[in-house]
Amino acid sequence: MTKPYITIIIDDEPPAREGLLNLLGNFSETFQVVDMAQNGTEAKEKITKLKPDVIFLDIEMPGFTGFELLEQLETIPMVVFCTAYSEYALKAFDTNSVDYLVKPIQLERLQQTVNKLKLFKGDQDPQNILDAIKEIAAQKETLQMTSITVKKANKLMFVKLETISYFEAAENYVTIYTNTGDHLIEQPLSQLELKLPANFLRVHRAVIINTTFIKEVQKYFNSRFVITLSNKTKTKITTGRSYNDTIKNWMDV
Repeated sequence: MTKPYITIIIDDEPPAREGLLNLLGNFSETFQVVDMAQNGTEAKEKITKLKPDVIFLDIEMPGFTGFELLEQLETIPMVVFCTAYSEYALKAFDTNSVDYLVKPIQLERLQQTVNKLKLFKGDQDPQNILDAIKEIAAQKETLQMTSITVKKANKLMFVKLETISYFEAAENYVTIYTNTGDHLIEQPLSQLELKLPANFLRVHRAVIINTTFIKEVQKYFNSRFVITLSNKTKTKITTGRSYNDTIKNWMDV
């Protein structure tokens, strides 16, 4: 009997890590998950120590990205990329990694990865992986995060970014506001800001707005603004003074 692959899950979103761990439990004969990591720095230490056969690797993470992590490894394990980016942007991985999975990951799609691993001869060329990384990095502007993972009780939800009007932070938690309901995630706003596409604008130390929902902007005292959104509740947000230049640049004034 073939031993299962020693496996590490690397993703900065706790619900995504837990969700993938649960999915991999359906393939216990193929994967033995020995650890998980929430950022590139932690992942590098664990990969060096545990020497996994396979890593499931998120692309965008705080600290340094999945791409940058691989560039720093002396030995690159077999890689299955996990991403919220549009699939069309990842074709460089078709032949240069074991596989890539687009979130939300489905059990049926993971089965394809398992089938692919069974055929994989373990002759992955690290240089091919690094070449793929460079190709993706060169077209980074085409990569678009499309959803955020939210845990509700024992279920995972994937909230489309286009439905989110704004994010509001309180300590290490962030509330996601949509027209159909609010969701709470455990993630600092500063980390979230790094991953969001250009149409999301930070206007306050605790608020990031989806600019496609902005209805009007009015001047306020102390060089601030009041932004009215076109969401269901017509939310009004008073901006922070330190974000004055950012907002003016967005308005092109």
